[in-house]
Amino acid sequence: QVQLVESGGGTALPGGSLRLSCTASGRYAMGWFRQTPGKDREWVAHINYKGDNKYHNTPVRGRFTISRDTKNTVYLQMNNLKPEDTAVYYCAADTQNNRLVQPDYWGQGTQVTVSS
Repeated sequence: QVQLVESGGGTALPGGSLRLSCTASGRYAMGWFRQTPGKDREWVAHINYKGDNKYHNTPVRGRFTISRDTKNTVYLQMNNLKPEDTAVYYCAADTQNNRLVQPDYWGQGTQVTVSS
């Protein structure tokens, strides 16, 4: 089975930065999602299998950047954090498509809290 392991969550001040990492057991199209209790899960960013196509959702565009290395790790660099970025962040993999269409594996989630 595919395994995804996340790290990098924590607490930051407004305007601060955090970097999340997600290491998968293979090279897949991957993405980041976030969820606040009582609200639907929201996509944040995703990157294709090769890493040459990246997408960022409107609320984070210009502040967050998704990237991947030459192995199986995907990153989410989060700059200029805002309190509304507070959520549990999940990485996900789509093992059936070159770009992320429908995630079929999920990481364990990591808490990001932005507060003064």
